[in-house]
Amino acid sequence: MIEKSPEGILLINKPKGKTSFSLIGALRRILSVKKIGHAGTLDPFATGVMVLLIGRAFTKLSHSFLSSDKEYLAHVVLGKATDSYDIDGEITNESSLIPTRQEIEAIVSKYQGEMMQVPPMFSAKKIKGKKLYELARAGKTIERQPVSVFIKTELISYNYPELHLRIECSKGTYIRSIAHDMGQDLGSYAFLNALHRTRSGSFNIIDCLDGSLLFDAADPEKIKQKIRVQC
Repeated sequence: MIEKSPEGILLINKPKGKTSFSLIGALRRILSVKKIGHAGTLDPFATGVMVLLIGRAFTKLSHSFLSSDKEYLAHVVLGKATDSYDIDGEITNESSLIPTRQEIEAIVSKYQGEMMQVPPMFSAKKIKGKKLYELARAGKTIERQPVSVFIKTELISYNYPELHLRIECSKGTYIRSIAHDMGQDLGSYAFLNALHRTRSGSFNIIDCLDGSLLFDAADPEKIKQKIRVQC
């Protein structure tokens, strides 16, 4: 009797330093399933909730999952700007200006509700068939049209140069752009140092499997037990 391939939703807490697609590749090997999609990737330096969709019936639903709002914990460092707006980029500007707590609170109060956001050059967004990060790596910068996003930003703590935020946002929001733009507004520059996704739609970090298990001789049966079949 041929065993049916598993299908469903697997929630993974992506570890730092791993690409989103390396998790998908590892899961394909463990489950011997070719059709595995996702509901939103994370940069290698970021961690947190990744929703992996296993099997054809679930990968067909990716659009509805991708449209879900998300929640993040963001660690922003003030005083420097990078070309990628995050820790993986090259430093482009520096400032010795130290914003006050009141100035930080005033800036955070501006990043609420519907806003227009310009996608960063270091992003996978395509313009005329080209991914922006491919152009950026070639030293090119092109005009990007601003996109409407909805965000809710909460100040967790501030101790210069470190700023910690909780951000809820709509599909297509770039958290590193928020960090960069806040730095510009403050006149002190800023970049995104760390990012942790705590929620994707209705899926929370507390329900996620440690993603490092996918790279540590994972037991296929234990992985299968974590797969949800409801959606």
